[in-house]
Amino acid sequence: MEASLNKPATQDIKKLSGLAAAAIGVVYGDIGTSPLYTIQECFSDKNALAVSPDNVLGIASLVLWSLIFVVTIKYVLFVMRADNRGEGGILALLALVRHTADSSGGGQGAGQRMGLIMVMGLFGAALFFGDGIITPAISVLSAVEGVEVATPALHEFIVPVTLVVLILLFWVQSHGTARIGAVFAPIMGVWFVTIAILGIKEIITEPGILVAINPYYGAAFLAFHGWPGSLWCCPR
Repeated sequence: MEASLNKPATQDIKKLSGLAAAAIGVVYGDIGTSPLYTIQECFSDKNALAVSPDNVLGIASLVLWSLIFVVTIKYVLFVMRADNRGEGGILALLALVRHTADSSGGGQGAGQRMGLIMVMGLFGAALFFGDGIITPAISVLSAVEGVEVATPALHEFIVPVTLVVLILLFWVQSHGTARIGAVFAPIMGVWFVTIAILGIKEIITEPGILVAINPYYGAAFLAFHGWPGSLWCCPR
């Protein structure tokens, strides 16, 4: 009897572990890499942003609070609580709204509201498809560009290697996103542990960077550089 009761709990744990691995391999992989090339881009030559304590603290604060707002507040508190039978995303939510409107009856007011919702849904879907096209290319290209750190002679291979990686990724993804998550979960786990160790090492060397947790520094950076400054330092 006890064994039969423990069996569903074991299955739930295995299912939850699989979902967690997929999330680490797919979702958090992008979140964990975006701040790195974002900070690098902030101090690139084309932006002409000086490497000063105020700028470093301001950008670090903006990156940190962007992640807090996007991940913790936006997704955890709002997006993940809005689902259509377990399915999320703009398309699933749009289908849910359409079903709810059909069930509640018609009327001129309902028709106008549905028209507005459809326009918002189409706009959100356009943003979704645009992000789906741009983000993988930027993420993979930024990662492959790291080979230039080892030797500048590999510069000419960056674009061909990026194309091969993207083709392989989309080919594997055609067989299911869960497979990509399962493959990349251990890799991303090692990656996160590595950058955590390197980050802790740098924090011990320069503990003053911890004051960037204070949103004042991000606000001061925006106040000094204006709204265009936010385009330099928000993770894509």
